Amino acid sequence: MSQDTTTGTVAPETITERVRDRYARAALSVRAGGDGACCSADCCSADRADDPVTSNLYDAAQAEGLPEEAVLASLGCGNPTAMIDLREGQVVLDLGSGGGIDVLLSARRVGPTGFVYGVDMTDEMLALALDNKARAGVANVAFLKGRIEEIPLPANSVDVVISNCVINLAADKGLVLREAYRVLRPGGRFAVSDVVADGPIPAGLRSNMEAWVGCLAGALDIDTYKALLVEAGFADVSVEITRRYTVAEAGLDTSTLLADWWDGDGKLASAFVRATKPLPASTAAMTTDTREVSVSKANTGGGRRRGSENVYGTGPRP
Repeated sequence: MSQDTTTGTVAPETITERVRDRYARAALSVRAGGDGACCSADCCSADRADDPVTSNLYDAAQAEGLPEEAVLASLGCGNPTAMIDLREGQVVLDLGSGGGIDVLLSARRVGPTGFVYGVDMTDEMLALALDNKARAGVANVAFLKGRIEEIPLPANSVDVVISNCVINLAADKGLVLREAYRVLRPGGRFAVSDVVADGPIPAGLRSNMEAWVGCLAGALDIDTYKALLVEAGFADVSVEITRRYTVAEAGLDTSTLLADWWDGDGKLASAFVRATKPLPASTAAMTTDTREVSVSKANTGGGRRRGSENVYGTGPRP
């Protein structure tokens, strides 16, 4: 069984509290008129226009109509909503939803018959997200307090799980992935942006708390990420690197790191991680048989060929 060894000697509760504190300060900064900036040495830094991790993730068309505070509180390393096909009527879950930008963008895509949940553990971020929901005037959104290691939703209740630079912050990533699998309906999709390690990261960097809350030290190496997804039950697993950057470019003060930190330099990257919760074997076989019959009828003129339709999110809301 694959092991998440990213925590090293750092206690999981220490990581959780430091992450909570950092994101609380980011939310308060945005509400006070500042900028949230996450993946840097100072979470509340004033300018991240040239930050190779967080800059230029959302184009003008996406940002149009969103509350400014939602855009400023975007603390991600990617744009998961731009890299997955969301359909009307689907139910979407955003893990570590922060100020709510990806929730609001998803709500547009799934329409009034769909629904989007955001889960976050930080009271200050939840308050900011609720403000942004009110400013945006959306009704098909709910923000829930909880940890992504224990998602406050029932099993088989969502069609798509997204996340943006959050899973790397969790102390037990395997548990997060198993929880994502639990809440997804069969056939549901896992589509997240995250920081990954494209090679070994030295212990000196893994144990640095600034690197942890700055989205770097907790990055899983790509093979381990894939293995943990498969062990959780997922299929069709893929990891696509979207940006690469050095430790210094990501905003860390390298003078505070242990001497071996440079062995991991250049191995950190933003990536888009995809996977699917398989359909039950009986359902998959039935789907295949139905398609074969339809094709046979179409080829022999014995029936009208008709494309299958997938209807998502039509059941009762959890």
